[in-house]
Amino acid sequence: MASGHTVLMRLVASAYSIAQKAGAIVRRVIAEGDLGIVEKTCPTDLQTKADRLAQMSICSSLARKFPKLTIIGEEDLLSEEVDQELIEDGQWEEILGKPCPSQYSTIKEEDLVVWVDPLDGTKEYTEGLLDNVTVLIGIAYEGKAIAGVINQPYYNYQNNEKQKLREHRNEAKAGADAVLGRTIWGVLGLGAFGFQLKEVPAGKHIITTTRSHSNKLVTDCVSAMNPDDVLRVGGAGNKIIQLIEGKASAYVFASPGCKKWDTCAPEVILHAVGGKLTDIHGNSLQYNKEVKHMNSAGVLASLRNHDYYASRVPQSVKNALVP
Repeated sequence: MASGHTVLMRLVASAYSIAQKAGAIVRRVIAEGDLGIVEKTCPTDLQTKADRLAQMSICSSLARKFPKLTIIGEEDLLSEEVDQELIEDGQWEEILGKPCPSQYSTIKEEDLVVWVDPLDGTKEYTEGLLDNVTVLIGIAYEGKAIAGVINQPYYNYQNNEKQKLREHRNEAKAGADAVLGRTIWGVLGLGAFGFQLKEVPAGKHIITTTRSHSNKLVTDCVSAMNPDDVLRVGGAGNKIIQLIEGKASAYVFASPGCKKWDTCAPEVILHAVGGKLTDIHGNSLQYNKEVKHMNSAGVLASLRNHDYYASRVPQSVKNALVP
């Protein structure tokens, strides 16, 4: 163990390697051809074999290395012996080479809460919209999201058809060997890494919102933004990536449904580059271990001009969404 490094930076370095392993599991399950789909609460709330295996991998790997952490995962899984091949004990050395922000240098393991979404965008995953899928590991301290890792298992897959075909042919082996995917990470006060920051052209209002969980509140709120364009895609992680890569200027989800494990890691990446993520009322989200899991007052996120988007939220929408 790298005893000279702070708990936070060791945890982020481990989470990076663990998220990569989870991304490989997500790819492997599709390559093997049996998604093992289970309907949880409704036809748009699904769980697959990849959700289950990736969460077992992430939570078990973290718990072995950091036994005093509080780890909260999306999937409600029975505790069982975890296969050794699901365990990842590596750490990303490049992260250990970065300085820990001074305000976090004395944090203890037991003070941290980790929010895990093993496969964000499950419905899209089952429909083959693989670029919507992310693996999310968010780290919170004193109720605030302070560090996060996002793995995109299929980043760039549409530009790499040969690799995609090769992966499907190579079955289980391909998940570990594929060059597909990337991992983004960030720590407040240090920055966010693994992508090229871009902004939507000035004056353009491009809204990204839910693809499979829309309702009248969502559409009313999106319309009130007076958008030049609306992108309907899956996954909270994917939507925040659209903001930091200049594809959208705001993420609007005026509905309950999004959970803390959906927003913790993406919020960090966005905040680390000067963006903002709040609920529909403009309140910060809380991530302490006792907090309710549902973001019941929705999500509003932007890279720039957050006040503009917050000011456009209709009062009727605010009245309907209680924090």
